[in-house]
Amino acid sequence: MTTSFTLYDIPSTLPNKAWSPNIYKVRYVLNYKGLPHRTEWVEFPHIEELYKRLGAKASATKPDGVTPHYTLPLLHDHSTGALVSDSAAIARYLDRTYPETPSVIPKGTDTFHYAFTEGLVSHFRVTALWRINLAKANSILNPVSEEYYRRTREASLRLGGKRLEDVVPKGEEREREWAKLKEVFGKVDAWYGKGDRYVMGDVVSYADFTVSASVMEFRTLFGEDSEEWKDVSAWHGGRWGALVKNLEKYETVL
Repeated sequence: MTTSFTLYDIPSTLPNKAWSPNIYKVRYVLNYKGLPHRTEWVEFPHIEELYKRLGAKASATKPDGVTPHYTLPLLHDHSTGALVSDSAAIARYLDRTYPETPSVIPKGTDTFHYAFTEGLVSHFRVTALWRINLAKANSILNPVSEEYYRRTREASLRLGGKRLEDVVPKGEEREREWAKLKEVFGKVDAWYGKGDRYVMGDVVSYADFTVSASVMEFRTLFGEDSEEWKDVSAWHGGRWGALVKNLEKYETVL
């Protein structure tokens, strides 16, 4: 296949640079489908400039409901000229445009995938996952992105002007929040059939890529030898560590 794509990603100081769960979802899809692509690295403060240079449209708005919110992933399909943002929208675009490749949202499961994603987001929203990972994510960014990430996050209403480090749960609060996170993963575990490797049995789908990208974030941010990753990967009979391992061949950064 001669089709080529550019996947725009945010670099980090990690060896392979990649770290963002939302962008890993797209990387999983591209590699699973066998679609040749390359990664172009874009620092946080340069994302808006990238969109405007390419003529891409933002798929989301800021809290005011009007101002465009420029985010990655962004995928450029050089054969059609299409510029698509948002992980799920990219997955649907690739399924629709390249039907000869393995489908990630099989026919008849579109509504299921919408509901699955919403359910996953709703479950994680009640946890302190974002607080646990926020400062850690900032610590692996290159200086130009680190400054932007810190400044914009600390100025947000969600943080209320607090430093990133000050919202990270510590001590007994961390233990409680960690237990709550395990409980939420337990609810997600119940969505899988007993003994099934994937949400749809033996068939990999976008739902699995979504879960695996979220789980893998702990390995990426804290390290493979960390207590955090050892803990999460062992939860619920080792399901989460096994899921990431089973999909490892689709992680490759090109």
